[in-house]
Formats: sequence, C-alpha cells, structure tokens
Amino acid sequence: MSVFYHRQDELEKYEFMMGEARGRLAVTLDVLTDALILIGQHGVYCTSTRNPNVPALDLQAVLMNLNGAKELVASVMERLRLDRLELEKEAAK
Repeated sequence: MSVFYHRQDELEKYEFMMGEARGRLAVTLDVLTDALILIGQHGVYCTSTRNPNVPALDLQAVLMNLNGAKELVASVMERLRLDRLELEKEAAK
C-alpha cells in the first residue's frame, strides 16, 4: 500500500501547515522515527553475542543508516526554511 494512502491524513495536515515539500519531509521524518522505534524494539530481543548490552551488528547498521537519513532530511528542511526567510526578506525590501 502506498505511503500516500497510508499516511494521507498526516500528509494533508503537514502539507497545509508547511507547504508540500516541507510537509512531505516532515512525514518522512515521522516514518523514519517509526522505523527506528521498531528496530529498537527488535534490538531488545536480538542482541550481539559479543556484547549483550547492544543490538546485533546488522541492527546497528540499520539504526545508523536510519539516523543518517533523518539527519539528511532535517538538514533539507532547515535549508528550505532559511531559503524561505531570505526570500521574505528580499520581498520586504
């Protein structure tokens, strides 16, 4: 099932508040956060054999990549925000 159908209400809400691009990025952050939560829950039961206090190596790699994706999306959202502020300043002149 498409994310556009499954998360339709969230998309509409965030797109209305932030615009289409930033709204979709905000929902993307929510999706990534949900995935991190699921991986974290799984990590409780699937621990490393070398160190039972940390998740298995494959889960650590997934967590690292999901966190990296969240950082990238957040940086794009911030860049869009700053660009919008610059445009508003120029328009006010």
